[in-house]
Amino acid sequence: MTLATLPLERPVAMFVGQSDDGLTKAAIAAGISAYVVDDLRPDRLHPVMARFNVFRRMRDELSETKRAREERKVIDRARGLSRKAGGIDEDAAYAILRRASMDKGKRITEVASAIVTAAELLSGALRRFRWASFRWSMPRR
Repeated sequence: MTLATLPLERPVAMFVGQSDDGLTKAAIAAGISAYVVDDLRPDRLHPVMARFNVFRRMRDELSETKRAREERKVIDRARGLSRKAGGIDEDAAYAILRRASMDKGKRITEVASAIVTAAELLSGALRRFRWASFRWSMPRR
């Protein structure tokens, strides 16, 4: 079962002679691709491989979708910051991001991430500066 818990992309099939609820649950929890209660026969391997490939494609698609959603969030945040700073509409803000990414030869997500990071750093620095200015302007007792 240890083999099944390693972060390797390979199918692991478990062929057993009889069913055991505890072993079945442990195999599923360990990530076994297939738990087959029957003799090991070559014709049983094709469905196991097909199922493994289907699940691998689903995992890859889910991972890609999550990555795209996170990128979209960063782009939307940068677009919002650009709109606020420049008083422009969404299309103009996106055009600025797109143009900057082309000019720099970077992906639009990288440019958007840089804008968001810079805004966060500036925001934090301004807050610290305001707090320090406020503290020093207070009369001392």
